[in-house]
Amino acid sequence: MAISVTHFTDPGCPWAYSASPALAVLHWRYGDQLDWRLATIGLTEHAEQYVRRGYSPARGARGYLTFRRRWGMPFATEPRPRMAGTSRACRAIVATRLRYPDREYAVFRALQFGWMTTPLVMDDEEDILRAIEGVPGIDAREIVGALDDPEVDAAYEADRADARTAEGSPTHFQGKAAQTDGLVRYTAPSLVFTLGDRRLEAGGFQPIEAYDVIVANLDPTLDRRPAPEDPLEAVEAFPDGLVTAEIAAIMTSGNDAPDPEATEYALIEHVAEGRIRRTGLGDSALWQPASAAVMAVPVAASA
Repeated sequence: MAISVTHFTDPGCPWAYSASPALAVLHWRYGDQLDWRLATIGLTEHAEQYVRRGYSPARGARGYLTFRRRWGMPFATEPRPRMAGTSRACRAIVATRLRYPDREYAVFRALQFGWMTTPLVMDDEEDILRAIEGVPGIDAREIVGALDDPEVDAAYEADRADARTAEGSPTHFQGKAAQTDGLVRYTAPSLVFTLGDRRLEAGGFQPIEAYDVIVANLDPTLDRRPAPEDPLEAVEAFPDGLVTAEIAAIMTSGNDAPDPEATEYALIEHVAEGRIRRTGLGDSALWQPASAAVMAVPVAASA
């Protein structure tokens, strides 16, 4: 029996995005022994909610500097023209789940890249389209055209309701929950692991060690893949691509610190030999197997 993992998240959250290396390690170590479910939080329905809380495009861009320096994911610091609510991008994830379920995570990633590495206004339908149109295996216009379909609305509201059940939970106990719009909700990212009648939570931003301890306690009989010696192994396991920080995390053994510079050094050789494709992304890069379908990264419209 696989361990079920509910991943509460939102494409507009830089904390959720910065947890990507730890999540990549989980996928690498345990593969399909973990059965993932993505649940969109819907942090804000409208941009005005952020404005009322004192956020601005400049404040957001400056914040990205801190996230980039501390956690290593690619960020760009050009302020977007205005604040954006997250609900429309969450609906794009849900619409993908209903129409192209095997591409839900790829669309989620593309929306994260659009949010964190471009000035696209991610509640604008044309900008959402620009963010996801490079994802192979989907009709991006069909997804954007379905954002307000009744089935999408119902599934999105179910996600939101599920995310707002954190009161009294271990996540709430740790101070990792939030109450910004009524009920106590899980923050992004929060992972809930279940196996049979056992349920363990890693609420909010957590290191890979927290997730790994949970998995080990739920089922110590799982196969646990060790860190690879060559980054090509990691890249080949993720055809849609990994960024440098994710590959460095996958290549890290035990509680050692990741070494992004050494990782990139090795990746460059594979690019030169034609085994890996490199695409610039923010201040870093997305690395894919040369044989994989191109995962085009989001770009803003030309002026």
